This record gives sequence, C-alpha cells and structure tokens, in this order.
Amino acid sequence: GRRCLLPFGFHLTGTPIKACADKLSREMKDFGFPPQFPDDSDDKPPTTTATPDEPTIKDKSKSKRSKLEAKTIKAKYQWHIMRSLGLTDDEIKEFADANHWCEYFPQKWIEDLNAFGLRADWRRVFMTTDRNPYFDAFVKWQFQRLKERNKIKFGKRYTIFSVKDNQPCMDHDRASGEGVGPQEYTLIKMKVLDPKPEKLKKLKGDVYLVAATLRPETMYGQTNCWLRPDMKYIAYRVASGEVFVSTNRSALNLSFQGFTKENGIVDKVLDLTGGDLIGAKLKAPLTSYECIYALPMLTIKEDKGTGVVTSVPSDAPDDYAALRDLKNKQPLREKYGIKDDMVLPFEPVPIIDIPDFGNLSAVVVCEQLKIQSQNDTQKLAEAKDKVYLKGFYDGVMIVGPHKGKKVADIKKTIQTELIDRKEAVVYMEPEKQVVSRSGDECVVALCDQWFLEYGEKKWREEADKSLAQINTYHDETRRNFVATLDWLKDHACSRQYGLGSRLPWAQEWLIESLSDSTIYMAYYTISHLLQGGVMDGSGPSPVGIKPEKLTPKVWDYIYFSEVLYPKDCGIPKDKLDKLRKEFNYWYPLDLRTSGKDLVPNHLTYMIYNHCAIWQNQPELWPRSIRANGHLLLNNEKMSKSTGNFLTLSEAIEKFSADGVRFALADSGDGIDDANFIEKQADNGLLKLHNFIEFSKEMMANLSALRSGSTNSFDDRVFENALNRGITQTEANYKAMNFKEALRTGFFEFQDARDKYRELSLSVGMHKDLVMKFIESQAIILSPICPHTAEYVWTEVLKKSGSVNTSKWPTVKVVDEVLLQSFAYLMDASHSFRIRLKTYFTQKSKDKNKAPIAKPTHGTIYVAKQFPKWQSIILNTMKAEYEDNKKKLPENSVIASKLSKVPDLKKYMKKVMPFAEHRKQMFAEFGESVFNETSAFSERDVLNENIAYLMSTLDLEGLDIEFSDAAEERIQDETCPGEPFIVFRVDPSVPLIAVNQQPTKPYFQIKVPIYSSDTVRKVIERICKDNKFIKDPSKVKLMRYKDPEAGPRRLPNIDTILDDKIEMKVKAKLSADLKTNDICVEDNGKKQSIGTQIVYFVDEN
Repeated sequence: GRRCLLPFGFHLTGTPIKACADKLSREMKDFGFPPQFPDDSDDKPPTTTATPDEPTIKDKSKSKRSKLEAKTIKAKYQWHIMRSLGLTDDEIKEFADANHWCEYFPQKWIEDLNAFGLRADWRRVFMTTDRNPYFDAFVKWQFQRLKERNKIKFGKRYTIFSVKDNQPCMDHDRASGEGVGPQEYTLIKMKVLDPKPEKLKKLKGDVYLVAATLRPETMYGQTNCWLRPDMKYIAYRVASGEVFVSTNRSALNLSFQGFTKENGIVDKVLDLTGGDLIGAKLKAPLTSYECIYALPMLTIKEDKGTGVVTSVPSDAPDDYAALRDLKNKQPLREKYGIKDDMVLPFEPVPIIDIPDFGNLSAVVVCEQLKIQSQNDTQKLAEAKDKVYLKGFYDGVMIVGPHKGKKVADIKKTIQTELIDRKEAVVYMEPEKQVVSRSGDECVVALCDQWFLEYGEKKWREEADKSLAQINTYHDETRRNFVATLDWLKDHACSRQYGLGSRLPWAQEWLIESLSDSTIYMAYYTISHLLQGGVMDGSGPSPVGIKPEKLTPKVWDYIYFSEVLYPKDCGIPKDKLDKLRKEFNYWYPLDLRTSGKDLVPNHLTYMIYNHCAIWQNQPELWPRSIRANGHLLLNNEKMSKSTGNFLTLSEAIEKFSADGVRFALADSGDGIDDANFIEKQADNGLLKLHNFIEFSKEMMANLSALRSGSTNSFDDRVFENALNRGITQTEANYKAMNFKEALRTGFFEFQDARDKYRELSLSVGMHKDLVMKFIESQAIILSPICPHTAEYVWTEVLKKSGSVNTSKWPTVKVVDEVLLQSFAYLMDASHSFRIRLKTYFTQKSKDKNKAPIAKPTHGTIYVAKQFPKWQSIILNTMKAEYEDNKKKLPENSVIASKLSKVPDLKKYMKKVMPFAEHRKQMFAEFGESVFNETSAFSERDVLNENIAYLMSTLDLEGLDIEFSDAAEERIQDETCPGEPFIVFRVDPSVPLIAVNQQPTKPYFQIKVPIYSSDTVRKVIERICKDNKFIKDPSKVKLMRYKDPEAGPRRLPNIDTILDDKIEMKVKAKLSADLKTNDICVEDNGKKQSIGTQIVYFVDEN
C-alpha cells in the first residue's frame, strides 16, 4: 500500500470558463461598470436560475435571509452569479479575463481538498491548456502520433453544434444534454398541389411540406399528413430553389446541413400557422392514393421533428385514432373547414404483415385496448409499444418491389431509393434538447472538422481487447462500456472557441476538452520533475528541461521503451532516463475513478487512445476503472435553484472533514447515485466521538482490565470477530466498496466490541484484546476517517509515527465454526427473550388469576438430533435441492413430495410450517440448513455462557439438559440449532442484608436464598439492587458470630467488624425450605447464618 500514487490536477480545457468570462465582458460593455442592469434594485436582487456546473466558491457574504433563501442561487446575469458568491464588483471585473479563472479557482480547490484530508502528491499538480507549456507539448505530441497512425481524419461530419459559439458542442461544453448525439430522420417531401392554400399562391416554384420520419418504409401506407393548427411554421427557400415548409427550429437545423445557399442562414419567405395549411392537397411519395390532404392533429410537438407528420393509420395507433376521430365527428371536420372528400374516402392501407397483429396492426391493437379517441394518450402509448418494434424487427412487406422482405432488412434501401428519386432527403437533429454553456439550443451541423476515427475495425478490436482485461468492479459498468463500443463512431476532436491546446498541424483549431485528457495519467508520472509543483509550469524545472525542448522525439523516448535516445535533442540522456524510469515504474494506470456519465465518452476515449499510443503493448493499458454515480443530498438532487446543495467547505465546517468522509463512505456503493444524508453525518460524527472516548477510557484504566489467558469463549469469539472484520474490510477496500468497508470495518467492528463487553460482563474484558481492537480500528478506519484514526493512534495510544504508515493488522484464519457458535448463542438468547415475553403475556390472559410471578430459574433443552419426521423433511428438501440444480423448488412442489410420505401423515399440520422455516433459514445459512447435526456442541456453548444467559434473562439459575429425556411437547419444539427454554419460579428463603457503614448510600436489602446458592450470587443480587455499588469485587458478606444475638446489638462504629465473620466468595449457601434455615458451607462444614447478614463495601 505504500507504493501508490494519488496525483491531482486541474482540467481547464473547454468552453465553460471562456463562456463565463465572455458573458462578464458583454455585461460590462452593455451595462457599464459597475453594471447597472435594467431590473437592479437595492433591496431586491434580480434572479434566474444559474447553470449548475459553473465554477463556484464559498459564499463570503452576510445576509438576513433564511438559510434556504440564502442558498438559493438565482441570477439573470453572470454578474449576479458572481455577486452571490460574495465577490465585490472590483473582484468580479477580473474574471472577465478567462486566465483569471485559471489562477483563482484551483487554489481555492486545493485549500478545500487539503481541509478534506486528500492525501494527494501535490508536487505533480498541473493545469491543462496552452497556459501550461509542458502539458501543451505533451498533448501536441499525443495528437501528432495519433495523426501519423491514421487515427485522426478530416472531413464533414454531423455534429451537435452551438450557433452562438459557432463551433461543435461536445459533452463537456453543454449545460444540458450530455451524451446526446445526432438523430437521423428521412425528410419526406410532400408536394403541395394546385389549388394551393391562399397564403402559398404567391410563391414561385415547387412547395413541399417536409415531414421527418424514422420509418421511410411505411410511406406506402400514407393516407394524409398532420399539422398542428396553432403551431407556427415558416416557408423557406432551399439551395435547390424549392420551398420547404416546416417549423423554424427544424429549418435552422437544415440550414447547417448544406440545404441552404448560405450555411446557417434560413432564407425565409413566409410566416405561417398550421391553420393556414389545413386542407392543402398533397402529392406524397409511395402512397397508393393519388393525392392526400393536410389534416389537423393537436398533439404534435414543436421540439421534435419538423412539425409536419406523415400519417400511416395501418401501422401507427396515433394516426389511426386521429383519422377515425375525423371520420366519425363531422363537427370536428367543420371546425377546421375540412371537406368530407378529404377524409372519408381514405382507409388504412395494408402494407406490412406483423405476427399476432396481421396487416393492419394499428387497427387491431386499438380494438384490443378499446381505444376510444386520440385523447386516450396512455393507451395509445401502450399500443405503440406493442406494435412499433415488433413491426420493425418481425414485420414483412406485403406491397411494393420489396414485397416478402423483412422491414428491418429493407428500411435503408427504401430510404436510398426515395433520396435518389429526390422525394426525400436525410435530415439530422439532436436526439434530445442540448443547451450549450453559452445558453443557446444546439442544432446538428455538417461541419468540416478533425475527428478521431473511433469505431474503425482494427482500433475497435484493440479497444475490445483492452476492455476485456479491465476490472470494472460492476457488471453494469462493463455492459455500458460494451454498449458504447458498439455505437461509438467518429468523434470530433477540434473546435475554435474556448481554452485548450492547438492542433500542431492546424493552429487555428483547438483540441476539445474530452480529447486532450485521455492519457494525462502518463503525464502525472513525470510532471513533478518537469514542473516542480508549479501549476502552470512557469517555475524552474527540477530536472532542468525547458518546454520548447520537449519535441515529439523526446516524448517518444520517455514513453516508448523501444525508442533510442535522440542525440540531437539538446537534453542530457541521464535527465531523459530519469523521466523514462519514472514512467516505467508507475505505469500502467492501476485505477481510474470517474462518474458513470463519462463511460459513454471520456472513459471509452481513454481506452481507445491508450490502445493507439501504446500499440501492441497491452501491459501499458488501463487495469481498472471504477465508475460512480452522482451525489444526492438528503434524498434529492443537488440544485442551486432550490437551495438543496452543499459545498465541500460548508460540509467540512458543519460536520468536520471526517464527519463528511464518514457520510460519503456511507452514502452508497455501486454506480447508482449516492445519497449524502446530513443526519447520517451527524450520527457518524457522534460514533467517531464515542470511539475516541472509549479509547481514552480504556487507556486510562488499562491496569483494571483482565490479563492472562484469552481462551474463554467470549475472548475467542471477540478475537475471531476482529479477524473477520479486518479480513472483510481489506477485501471491501480492494473492491472499492467503501460503504461495505465502513460496515465491516466500523459498524460491525464496534458491534463486536459491544457484544464482547456484554458477554464478558461478569469477568471483564481482556486488556490484550481491547488494545488489539483499538489499534486495529484506528488502522482499518484510517482510509475513511484519517484525522480520527491519527488522533487515536498518536494522542491516545501514544504510538510513534503515523497511522497511515502503519502495517495492516495481521490476522489468524477466521474460525467459521466459532462464528456459527456465536451466531447460535445470539439467536438462542434472542429466542429465549421472546419466549420470556410470551411467558408473561400468555399467563396473564386470565384476569381472575393472581399476577404472574417473575421466573427465577429456567431449563434449556438441547436436541442431539432431529425428530424422525423433521429428518425426513430435511432429507426430502435436500434431494429436491440437488435435483433442481442447487435451487429450492416452490413450496407447492415440496408439499406435494412430503404429502406422499406415510411417516409424515401424523404430523401434516406441522410439516409445511417446519419446511417453510428451514427454507427461510436457507436464505441466510445456505446448504448447512440440511445438516442434521451441528458443527459444535450446543450444550458446551450454552454452558460456557451461562452467566451471560442468566444476566440477559434476569434469572437466578439455569439448567441445560438434552431434550430426549423431556416430555414429547418439548421434544417437538426442540431441534439441532434451535434450543428450547422452560421458565419456572423456584421457592426461596428471604435473607436481610444490612449495611452498617455510616454516612454511606447503602441500604438494607431483602435477598432471596435458594436451595442451592453461592455467596458470589448473593453479592451480585445486592449490587443489582444498589446502583451506588459499581464494582462487585469491593463487596464483602459478613455473618454474625452469634446469628441470633448479633443482629439485636447496636453496632459500634469503631468496631463494626468485630462480632462478624467474612464469608468467602466461593462459599456455598443452602436454604432449607421447610425450616427456612440458611446455612453457609465452607471447608466442608455447614454453619447456620440466621436471617440477617451484613455487607461491607470497601471504598479504598
């Protein structure tokens, strides 16, 4: 564990910083300095929601608003966001320079991370972008080699594009829509026929309503097209001279895809509404109808497609329901001026045969689900789910030249045919809305750009090979990687706006943020020697190398072991050998941790680029990737707009660093979103405090703890529990499961201590084991709570050195049988306590009887073996388990088998309850529930812990017997692993115990003496009744020399012990229940002690 490296750096590449800085510049230009915004007022700051991912710092301002209001960051302008962070106008002005962000925030982050206790090697810290000439040279070398290896290409590609920034908008450049890519549609051209609608009559040339569809093969079934009457549309001229009609949003997308004369410019000729076009006569490709009409549909969405929708009622339930409404409802037709001949003659056209649904799937499914109208939205969604995918994958064409072929096989062919006949074009738009950091809704643009050819066959094969050797810790993460590799293709790696390094062969292009940071881990290995901990590389280089000397050949020598020393590089060989040695020592990357949202992009790019840079060297590819979810706060998403957010510095101030780390570890494992709960942070802090206080108390009273042998049951169980906890915690840390590590290495560790303290109450805890507990707890807790662990290690235990450099505790092999024994004891004591509660409740049902006397004694019955009928059930269940491929069958199967066994007929009412009980136990204990004997002696375990059992049940005595000698009822209740207890009230003789010590809080007590008793037990009863007596070993029992006259004499304070004889702790007592005579037996002699004794508490 000591030869590990945790570096930390700052990735400043991309558009967010530049976008924020430019906003401030624009605001000063538009509103002056200090800016006077239109809605500014002294008493009420203007508000809108801030972008969640914009950099923030700790709020230094004071406010009289509520905590929630104070935390709710809403700002109309970037300036307001900065003000909300407690910055003055003069300070904000500096942030108009993007470089100032790079200088200011990293230092704040380092302060917070140090306060958090991050043990990073800050010598290796660096920032990205060309502000750091060393890293800039590293990135340029990487891209030079990628290009030389034919991994980077140039050409036009469909890309998510920010109009405002005038460049591609990659995932890290987005305020929302991360992971969203371009969606391909087929744009169906439906020609508007004469007579044209009034508003279109003045337009020259052909006019087309253009509808975006994902299913061009269904165009054979068109009966009409849909428009939303109240939606805004535009008519615009495209480069071919034709006029298209669609929404403005889709027109803008088209303008960036080569359809308009000028890129990004929509040549609008007319503003329209859907109502202007209702009833338009259209010529649609592929349909069997000579012409169709534009009809109204109110559910069309403006943010998807073109606003023009083709109607195929044979296969689309929504289309069928809407067309049926128009056919059946004349007032609806009249409302929109639709003539009967535009609707009534048009019936669904059979085009595709789908198994289970026939050739009119939409009609069939609407009848099955009893869909009444187009307003049955939930049922229509269900109908679409039923037929859509089934139609695509299983449907067979029954019309056209592709008749008899599967839909999935000819979709692309039909699209190509439509495009070749100029009846359709390819159209792209984002799958979902994407908003850039600059605040504009992105489009899909066909851009000239440099791109990494991810997905290329040979490169993909190497990426698959790399993924196969990576430990992803969770199957879901691996599945996400596999899915990403399946769809990931060309990735644009250049842009023209933001911060970053420039392409070495095309300086006008910046390398985008997800592409300059795929192999930066290799740079960490040598950054301390090049930069010496100066973040931007502006300080003296410890190894004495200037950034301009780092040519591609130099980088090759550092990172490629087969490359010879470049003699003309101007750098001494020993200096480069030192860098090469560092890289070879630390690489490959053993662990990369990151958010699960980066699996579909950044982390997959990392795999690809490692394969490309270190070709044919799988030993240098990444070893493991641990993806994690996002962080919820108190079961809700963190949001500045709602005030439900907590910065790291605020959390540390509120809960301390270890309190925060404790709650973070406890917030969840896996890749689901973790949940930081403030109440758990408070509870964790209290538990850590209790551990510290316990450690202090034990160290202060170490001499009072028991020493000697550690062979008692409770000692062995405790040490075994510590060994198991240490072993399990080590495994959990290795698996990166910190919640589980906290469970096994703290919660269960502390619980083992508590149970040990309870078990050993009568004899006390052992000093060596208590020390092992404290030392081990400090060590195994240190990765999560280093400050607490360090305090206990150095200040409480007074150890030399740091807990972080101590060795992991050595442990013995965990004794599984001992674990079972302890679990048996805990389960047995729990069942006994339930039985005791039942004893009172059942016996008190008869209201006429006297109150139930508290039981004083009990007998525990232990079974040597199962009764024959239970044994039959176990053997039957085991056989069924084996026959069912190591799975227990359903209860009905087990019941059927057992009902046919003659020997069970007498017990049929008990058979299935017993079988069900064992089945429930199987979930926890596995195959051991079929065993007919225990792996340990139950009687011995109970006997060893009889003092604990008497204490927990508050009994004076316990007997342990085998059940085979008991009555049949008890035998039926008892089986191996499940003892049975019977409570009773034993008669006793009262004995008065008085204390004659003056001015002491010790009072007269009536103590019961049973037929077979001891002095030790009497002392325990006295201590139990007197809370002022803390230590039973300090109590002495004295009998009178004259049992009759002694109690009648007035005690003399100075000679209080003169007429008394001390009874030894081990001495036996007996009570004659007939004569009420109590005797003490010592050295074989019995002596009557009368009805009163004296107890003395030694306070020295």
